[in-house]
Amino acid sequence: MRPDDADLDPDRFEVHRFEGRGFRQAYVRENPGGVPLLCVHGWPETKRIWWRVIEPLAAAGFEVIVPDLRGFGDSDVAPDGFHDVASHSRDLHALVTAPEREGGLGHERVVLCGGDLGGPVIQDLALRFPEVVERMVLFNSPLPYDKETMAGMDTRPRAGAADYFLRQGTDPDGLAAELDTPEQRRSYIATFYTSRFWAHPGSFTSGQLPGGPAVDFHTEPFADAAKLRASFGGYESAFSEAARSEPPLLARNPDVETLLLFGPSDHVLYPAFDQMAAVTFPDHVGPFLLRDCGHFVPWEAPHQLVSATRAFCRDLLA
Repeated sequence: MRPDDADLDPDRFEVHRFEGRGFRQAYVRENPGGVPLLCVHGWPETKRIWWRVIEPLAAAGFEVIVPDLRGFGDSDVAPDGFHDVASHSRDLHALVTAPEREGGLGHERVVLCGGDLGGPVIQDLALRFPEVVERMVLFNSPLPYDKETMAGMDTRPRAGAADYFLRQGTDPDGLAAELDTPEQRRSYIATFYTSRFWAHPGSFTSGQLPGGPAVDFHTEPFADAAKLRASFGGYESAFSEAARSEPPLLARNPDVETLLLFGPSDHVLYPAFDQMAAVTFPDHVGPFLLRDCGHFVPWEAPHQLVSATRAFCRDLLA
């Protein structure tokens, strides 16, 4: 599916700001008054990864809320220095639940949707603030590991896929220092859309950087040195207690009904993600495997994501 001009327009949607957590968090909000649906991007992504699904989800009746996490895209780098899962979770809880008079959206309940880094963030939010979470849509995400229930499953990423994780987690300052020009930073990020085979072949196609205009569009926000370094915070916090604002909550959750989707062309995630997720979320719909789709589900399989989410929430939309 080749991108059209609207897919690559950074100004396609109006961007709002929320300052309730001590920094300016950027977000898109379409169709206020619909069923609140919070869509959380991963790494190396920004809110732009959702560009293809915002309009159809809004047309289906959702109030589509798409933030940039702290340190990503149009959001500020956090003044407290934390860019870990728990911080992201608390930021988003504040955004969606704070009263409108305080700049928030004033919602009591929301449907959560996310993958990659956004996956642990929404899993944490669902465990930390269960009273707020209506349902969850999860795809291509890290999961808690349970040796007993996941015995015999293919839980190891493909060989050679974890080098970036170790470097960003254990030497984030050194890596950031090596990437000392905007072009180097963008070229590094471009590999995750192209040569590292996270996406299904052909999902991102030829231009100024490897992969073409779609990759140019998604790498542009990472040209900023401070934000690229901040984006490593999720990986750093996996190795360093000092990089965690508090322990993340990542565990089996039997209480939230969860729609499970999986782009199996993903070369970085566990090959058995669908099986692992099914035992992590006993009250699940699916798992559904998405043909010719890899890691970047909202971009690679927008129609499937929209139709599945609409069907999953049909009673709420009615």
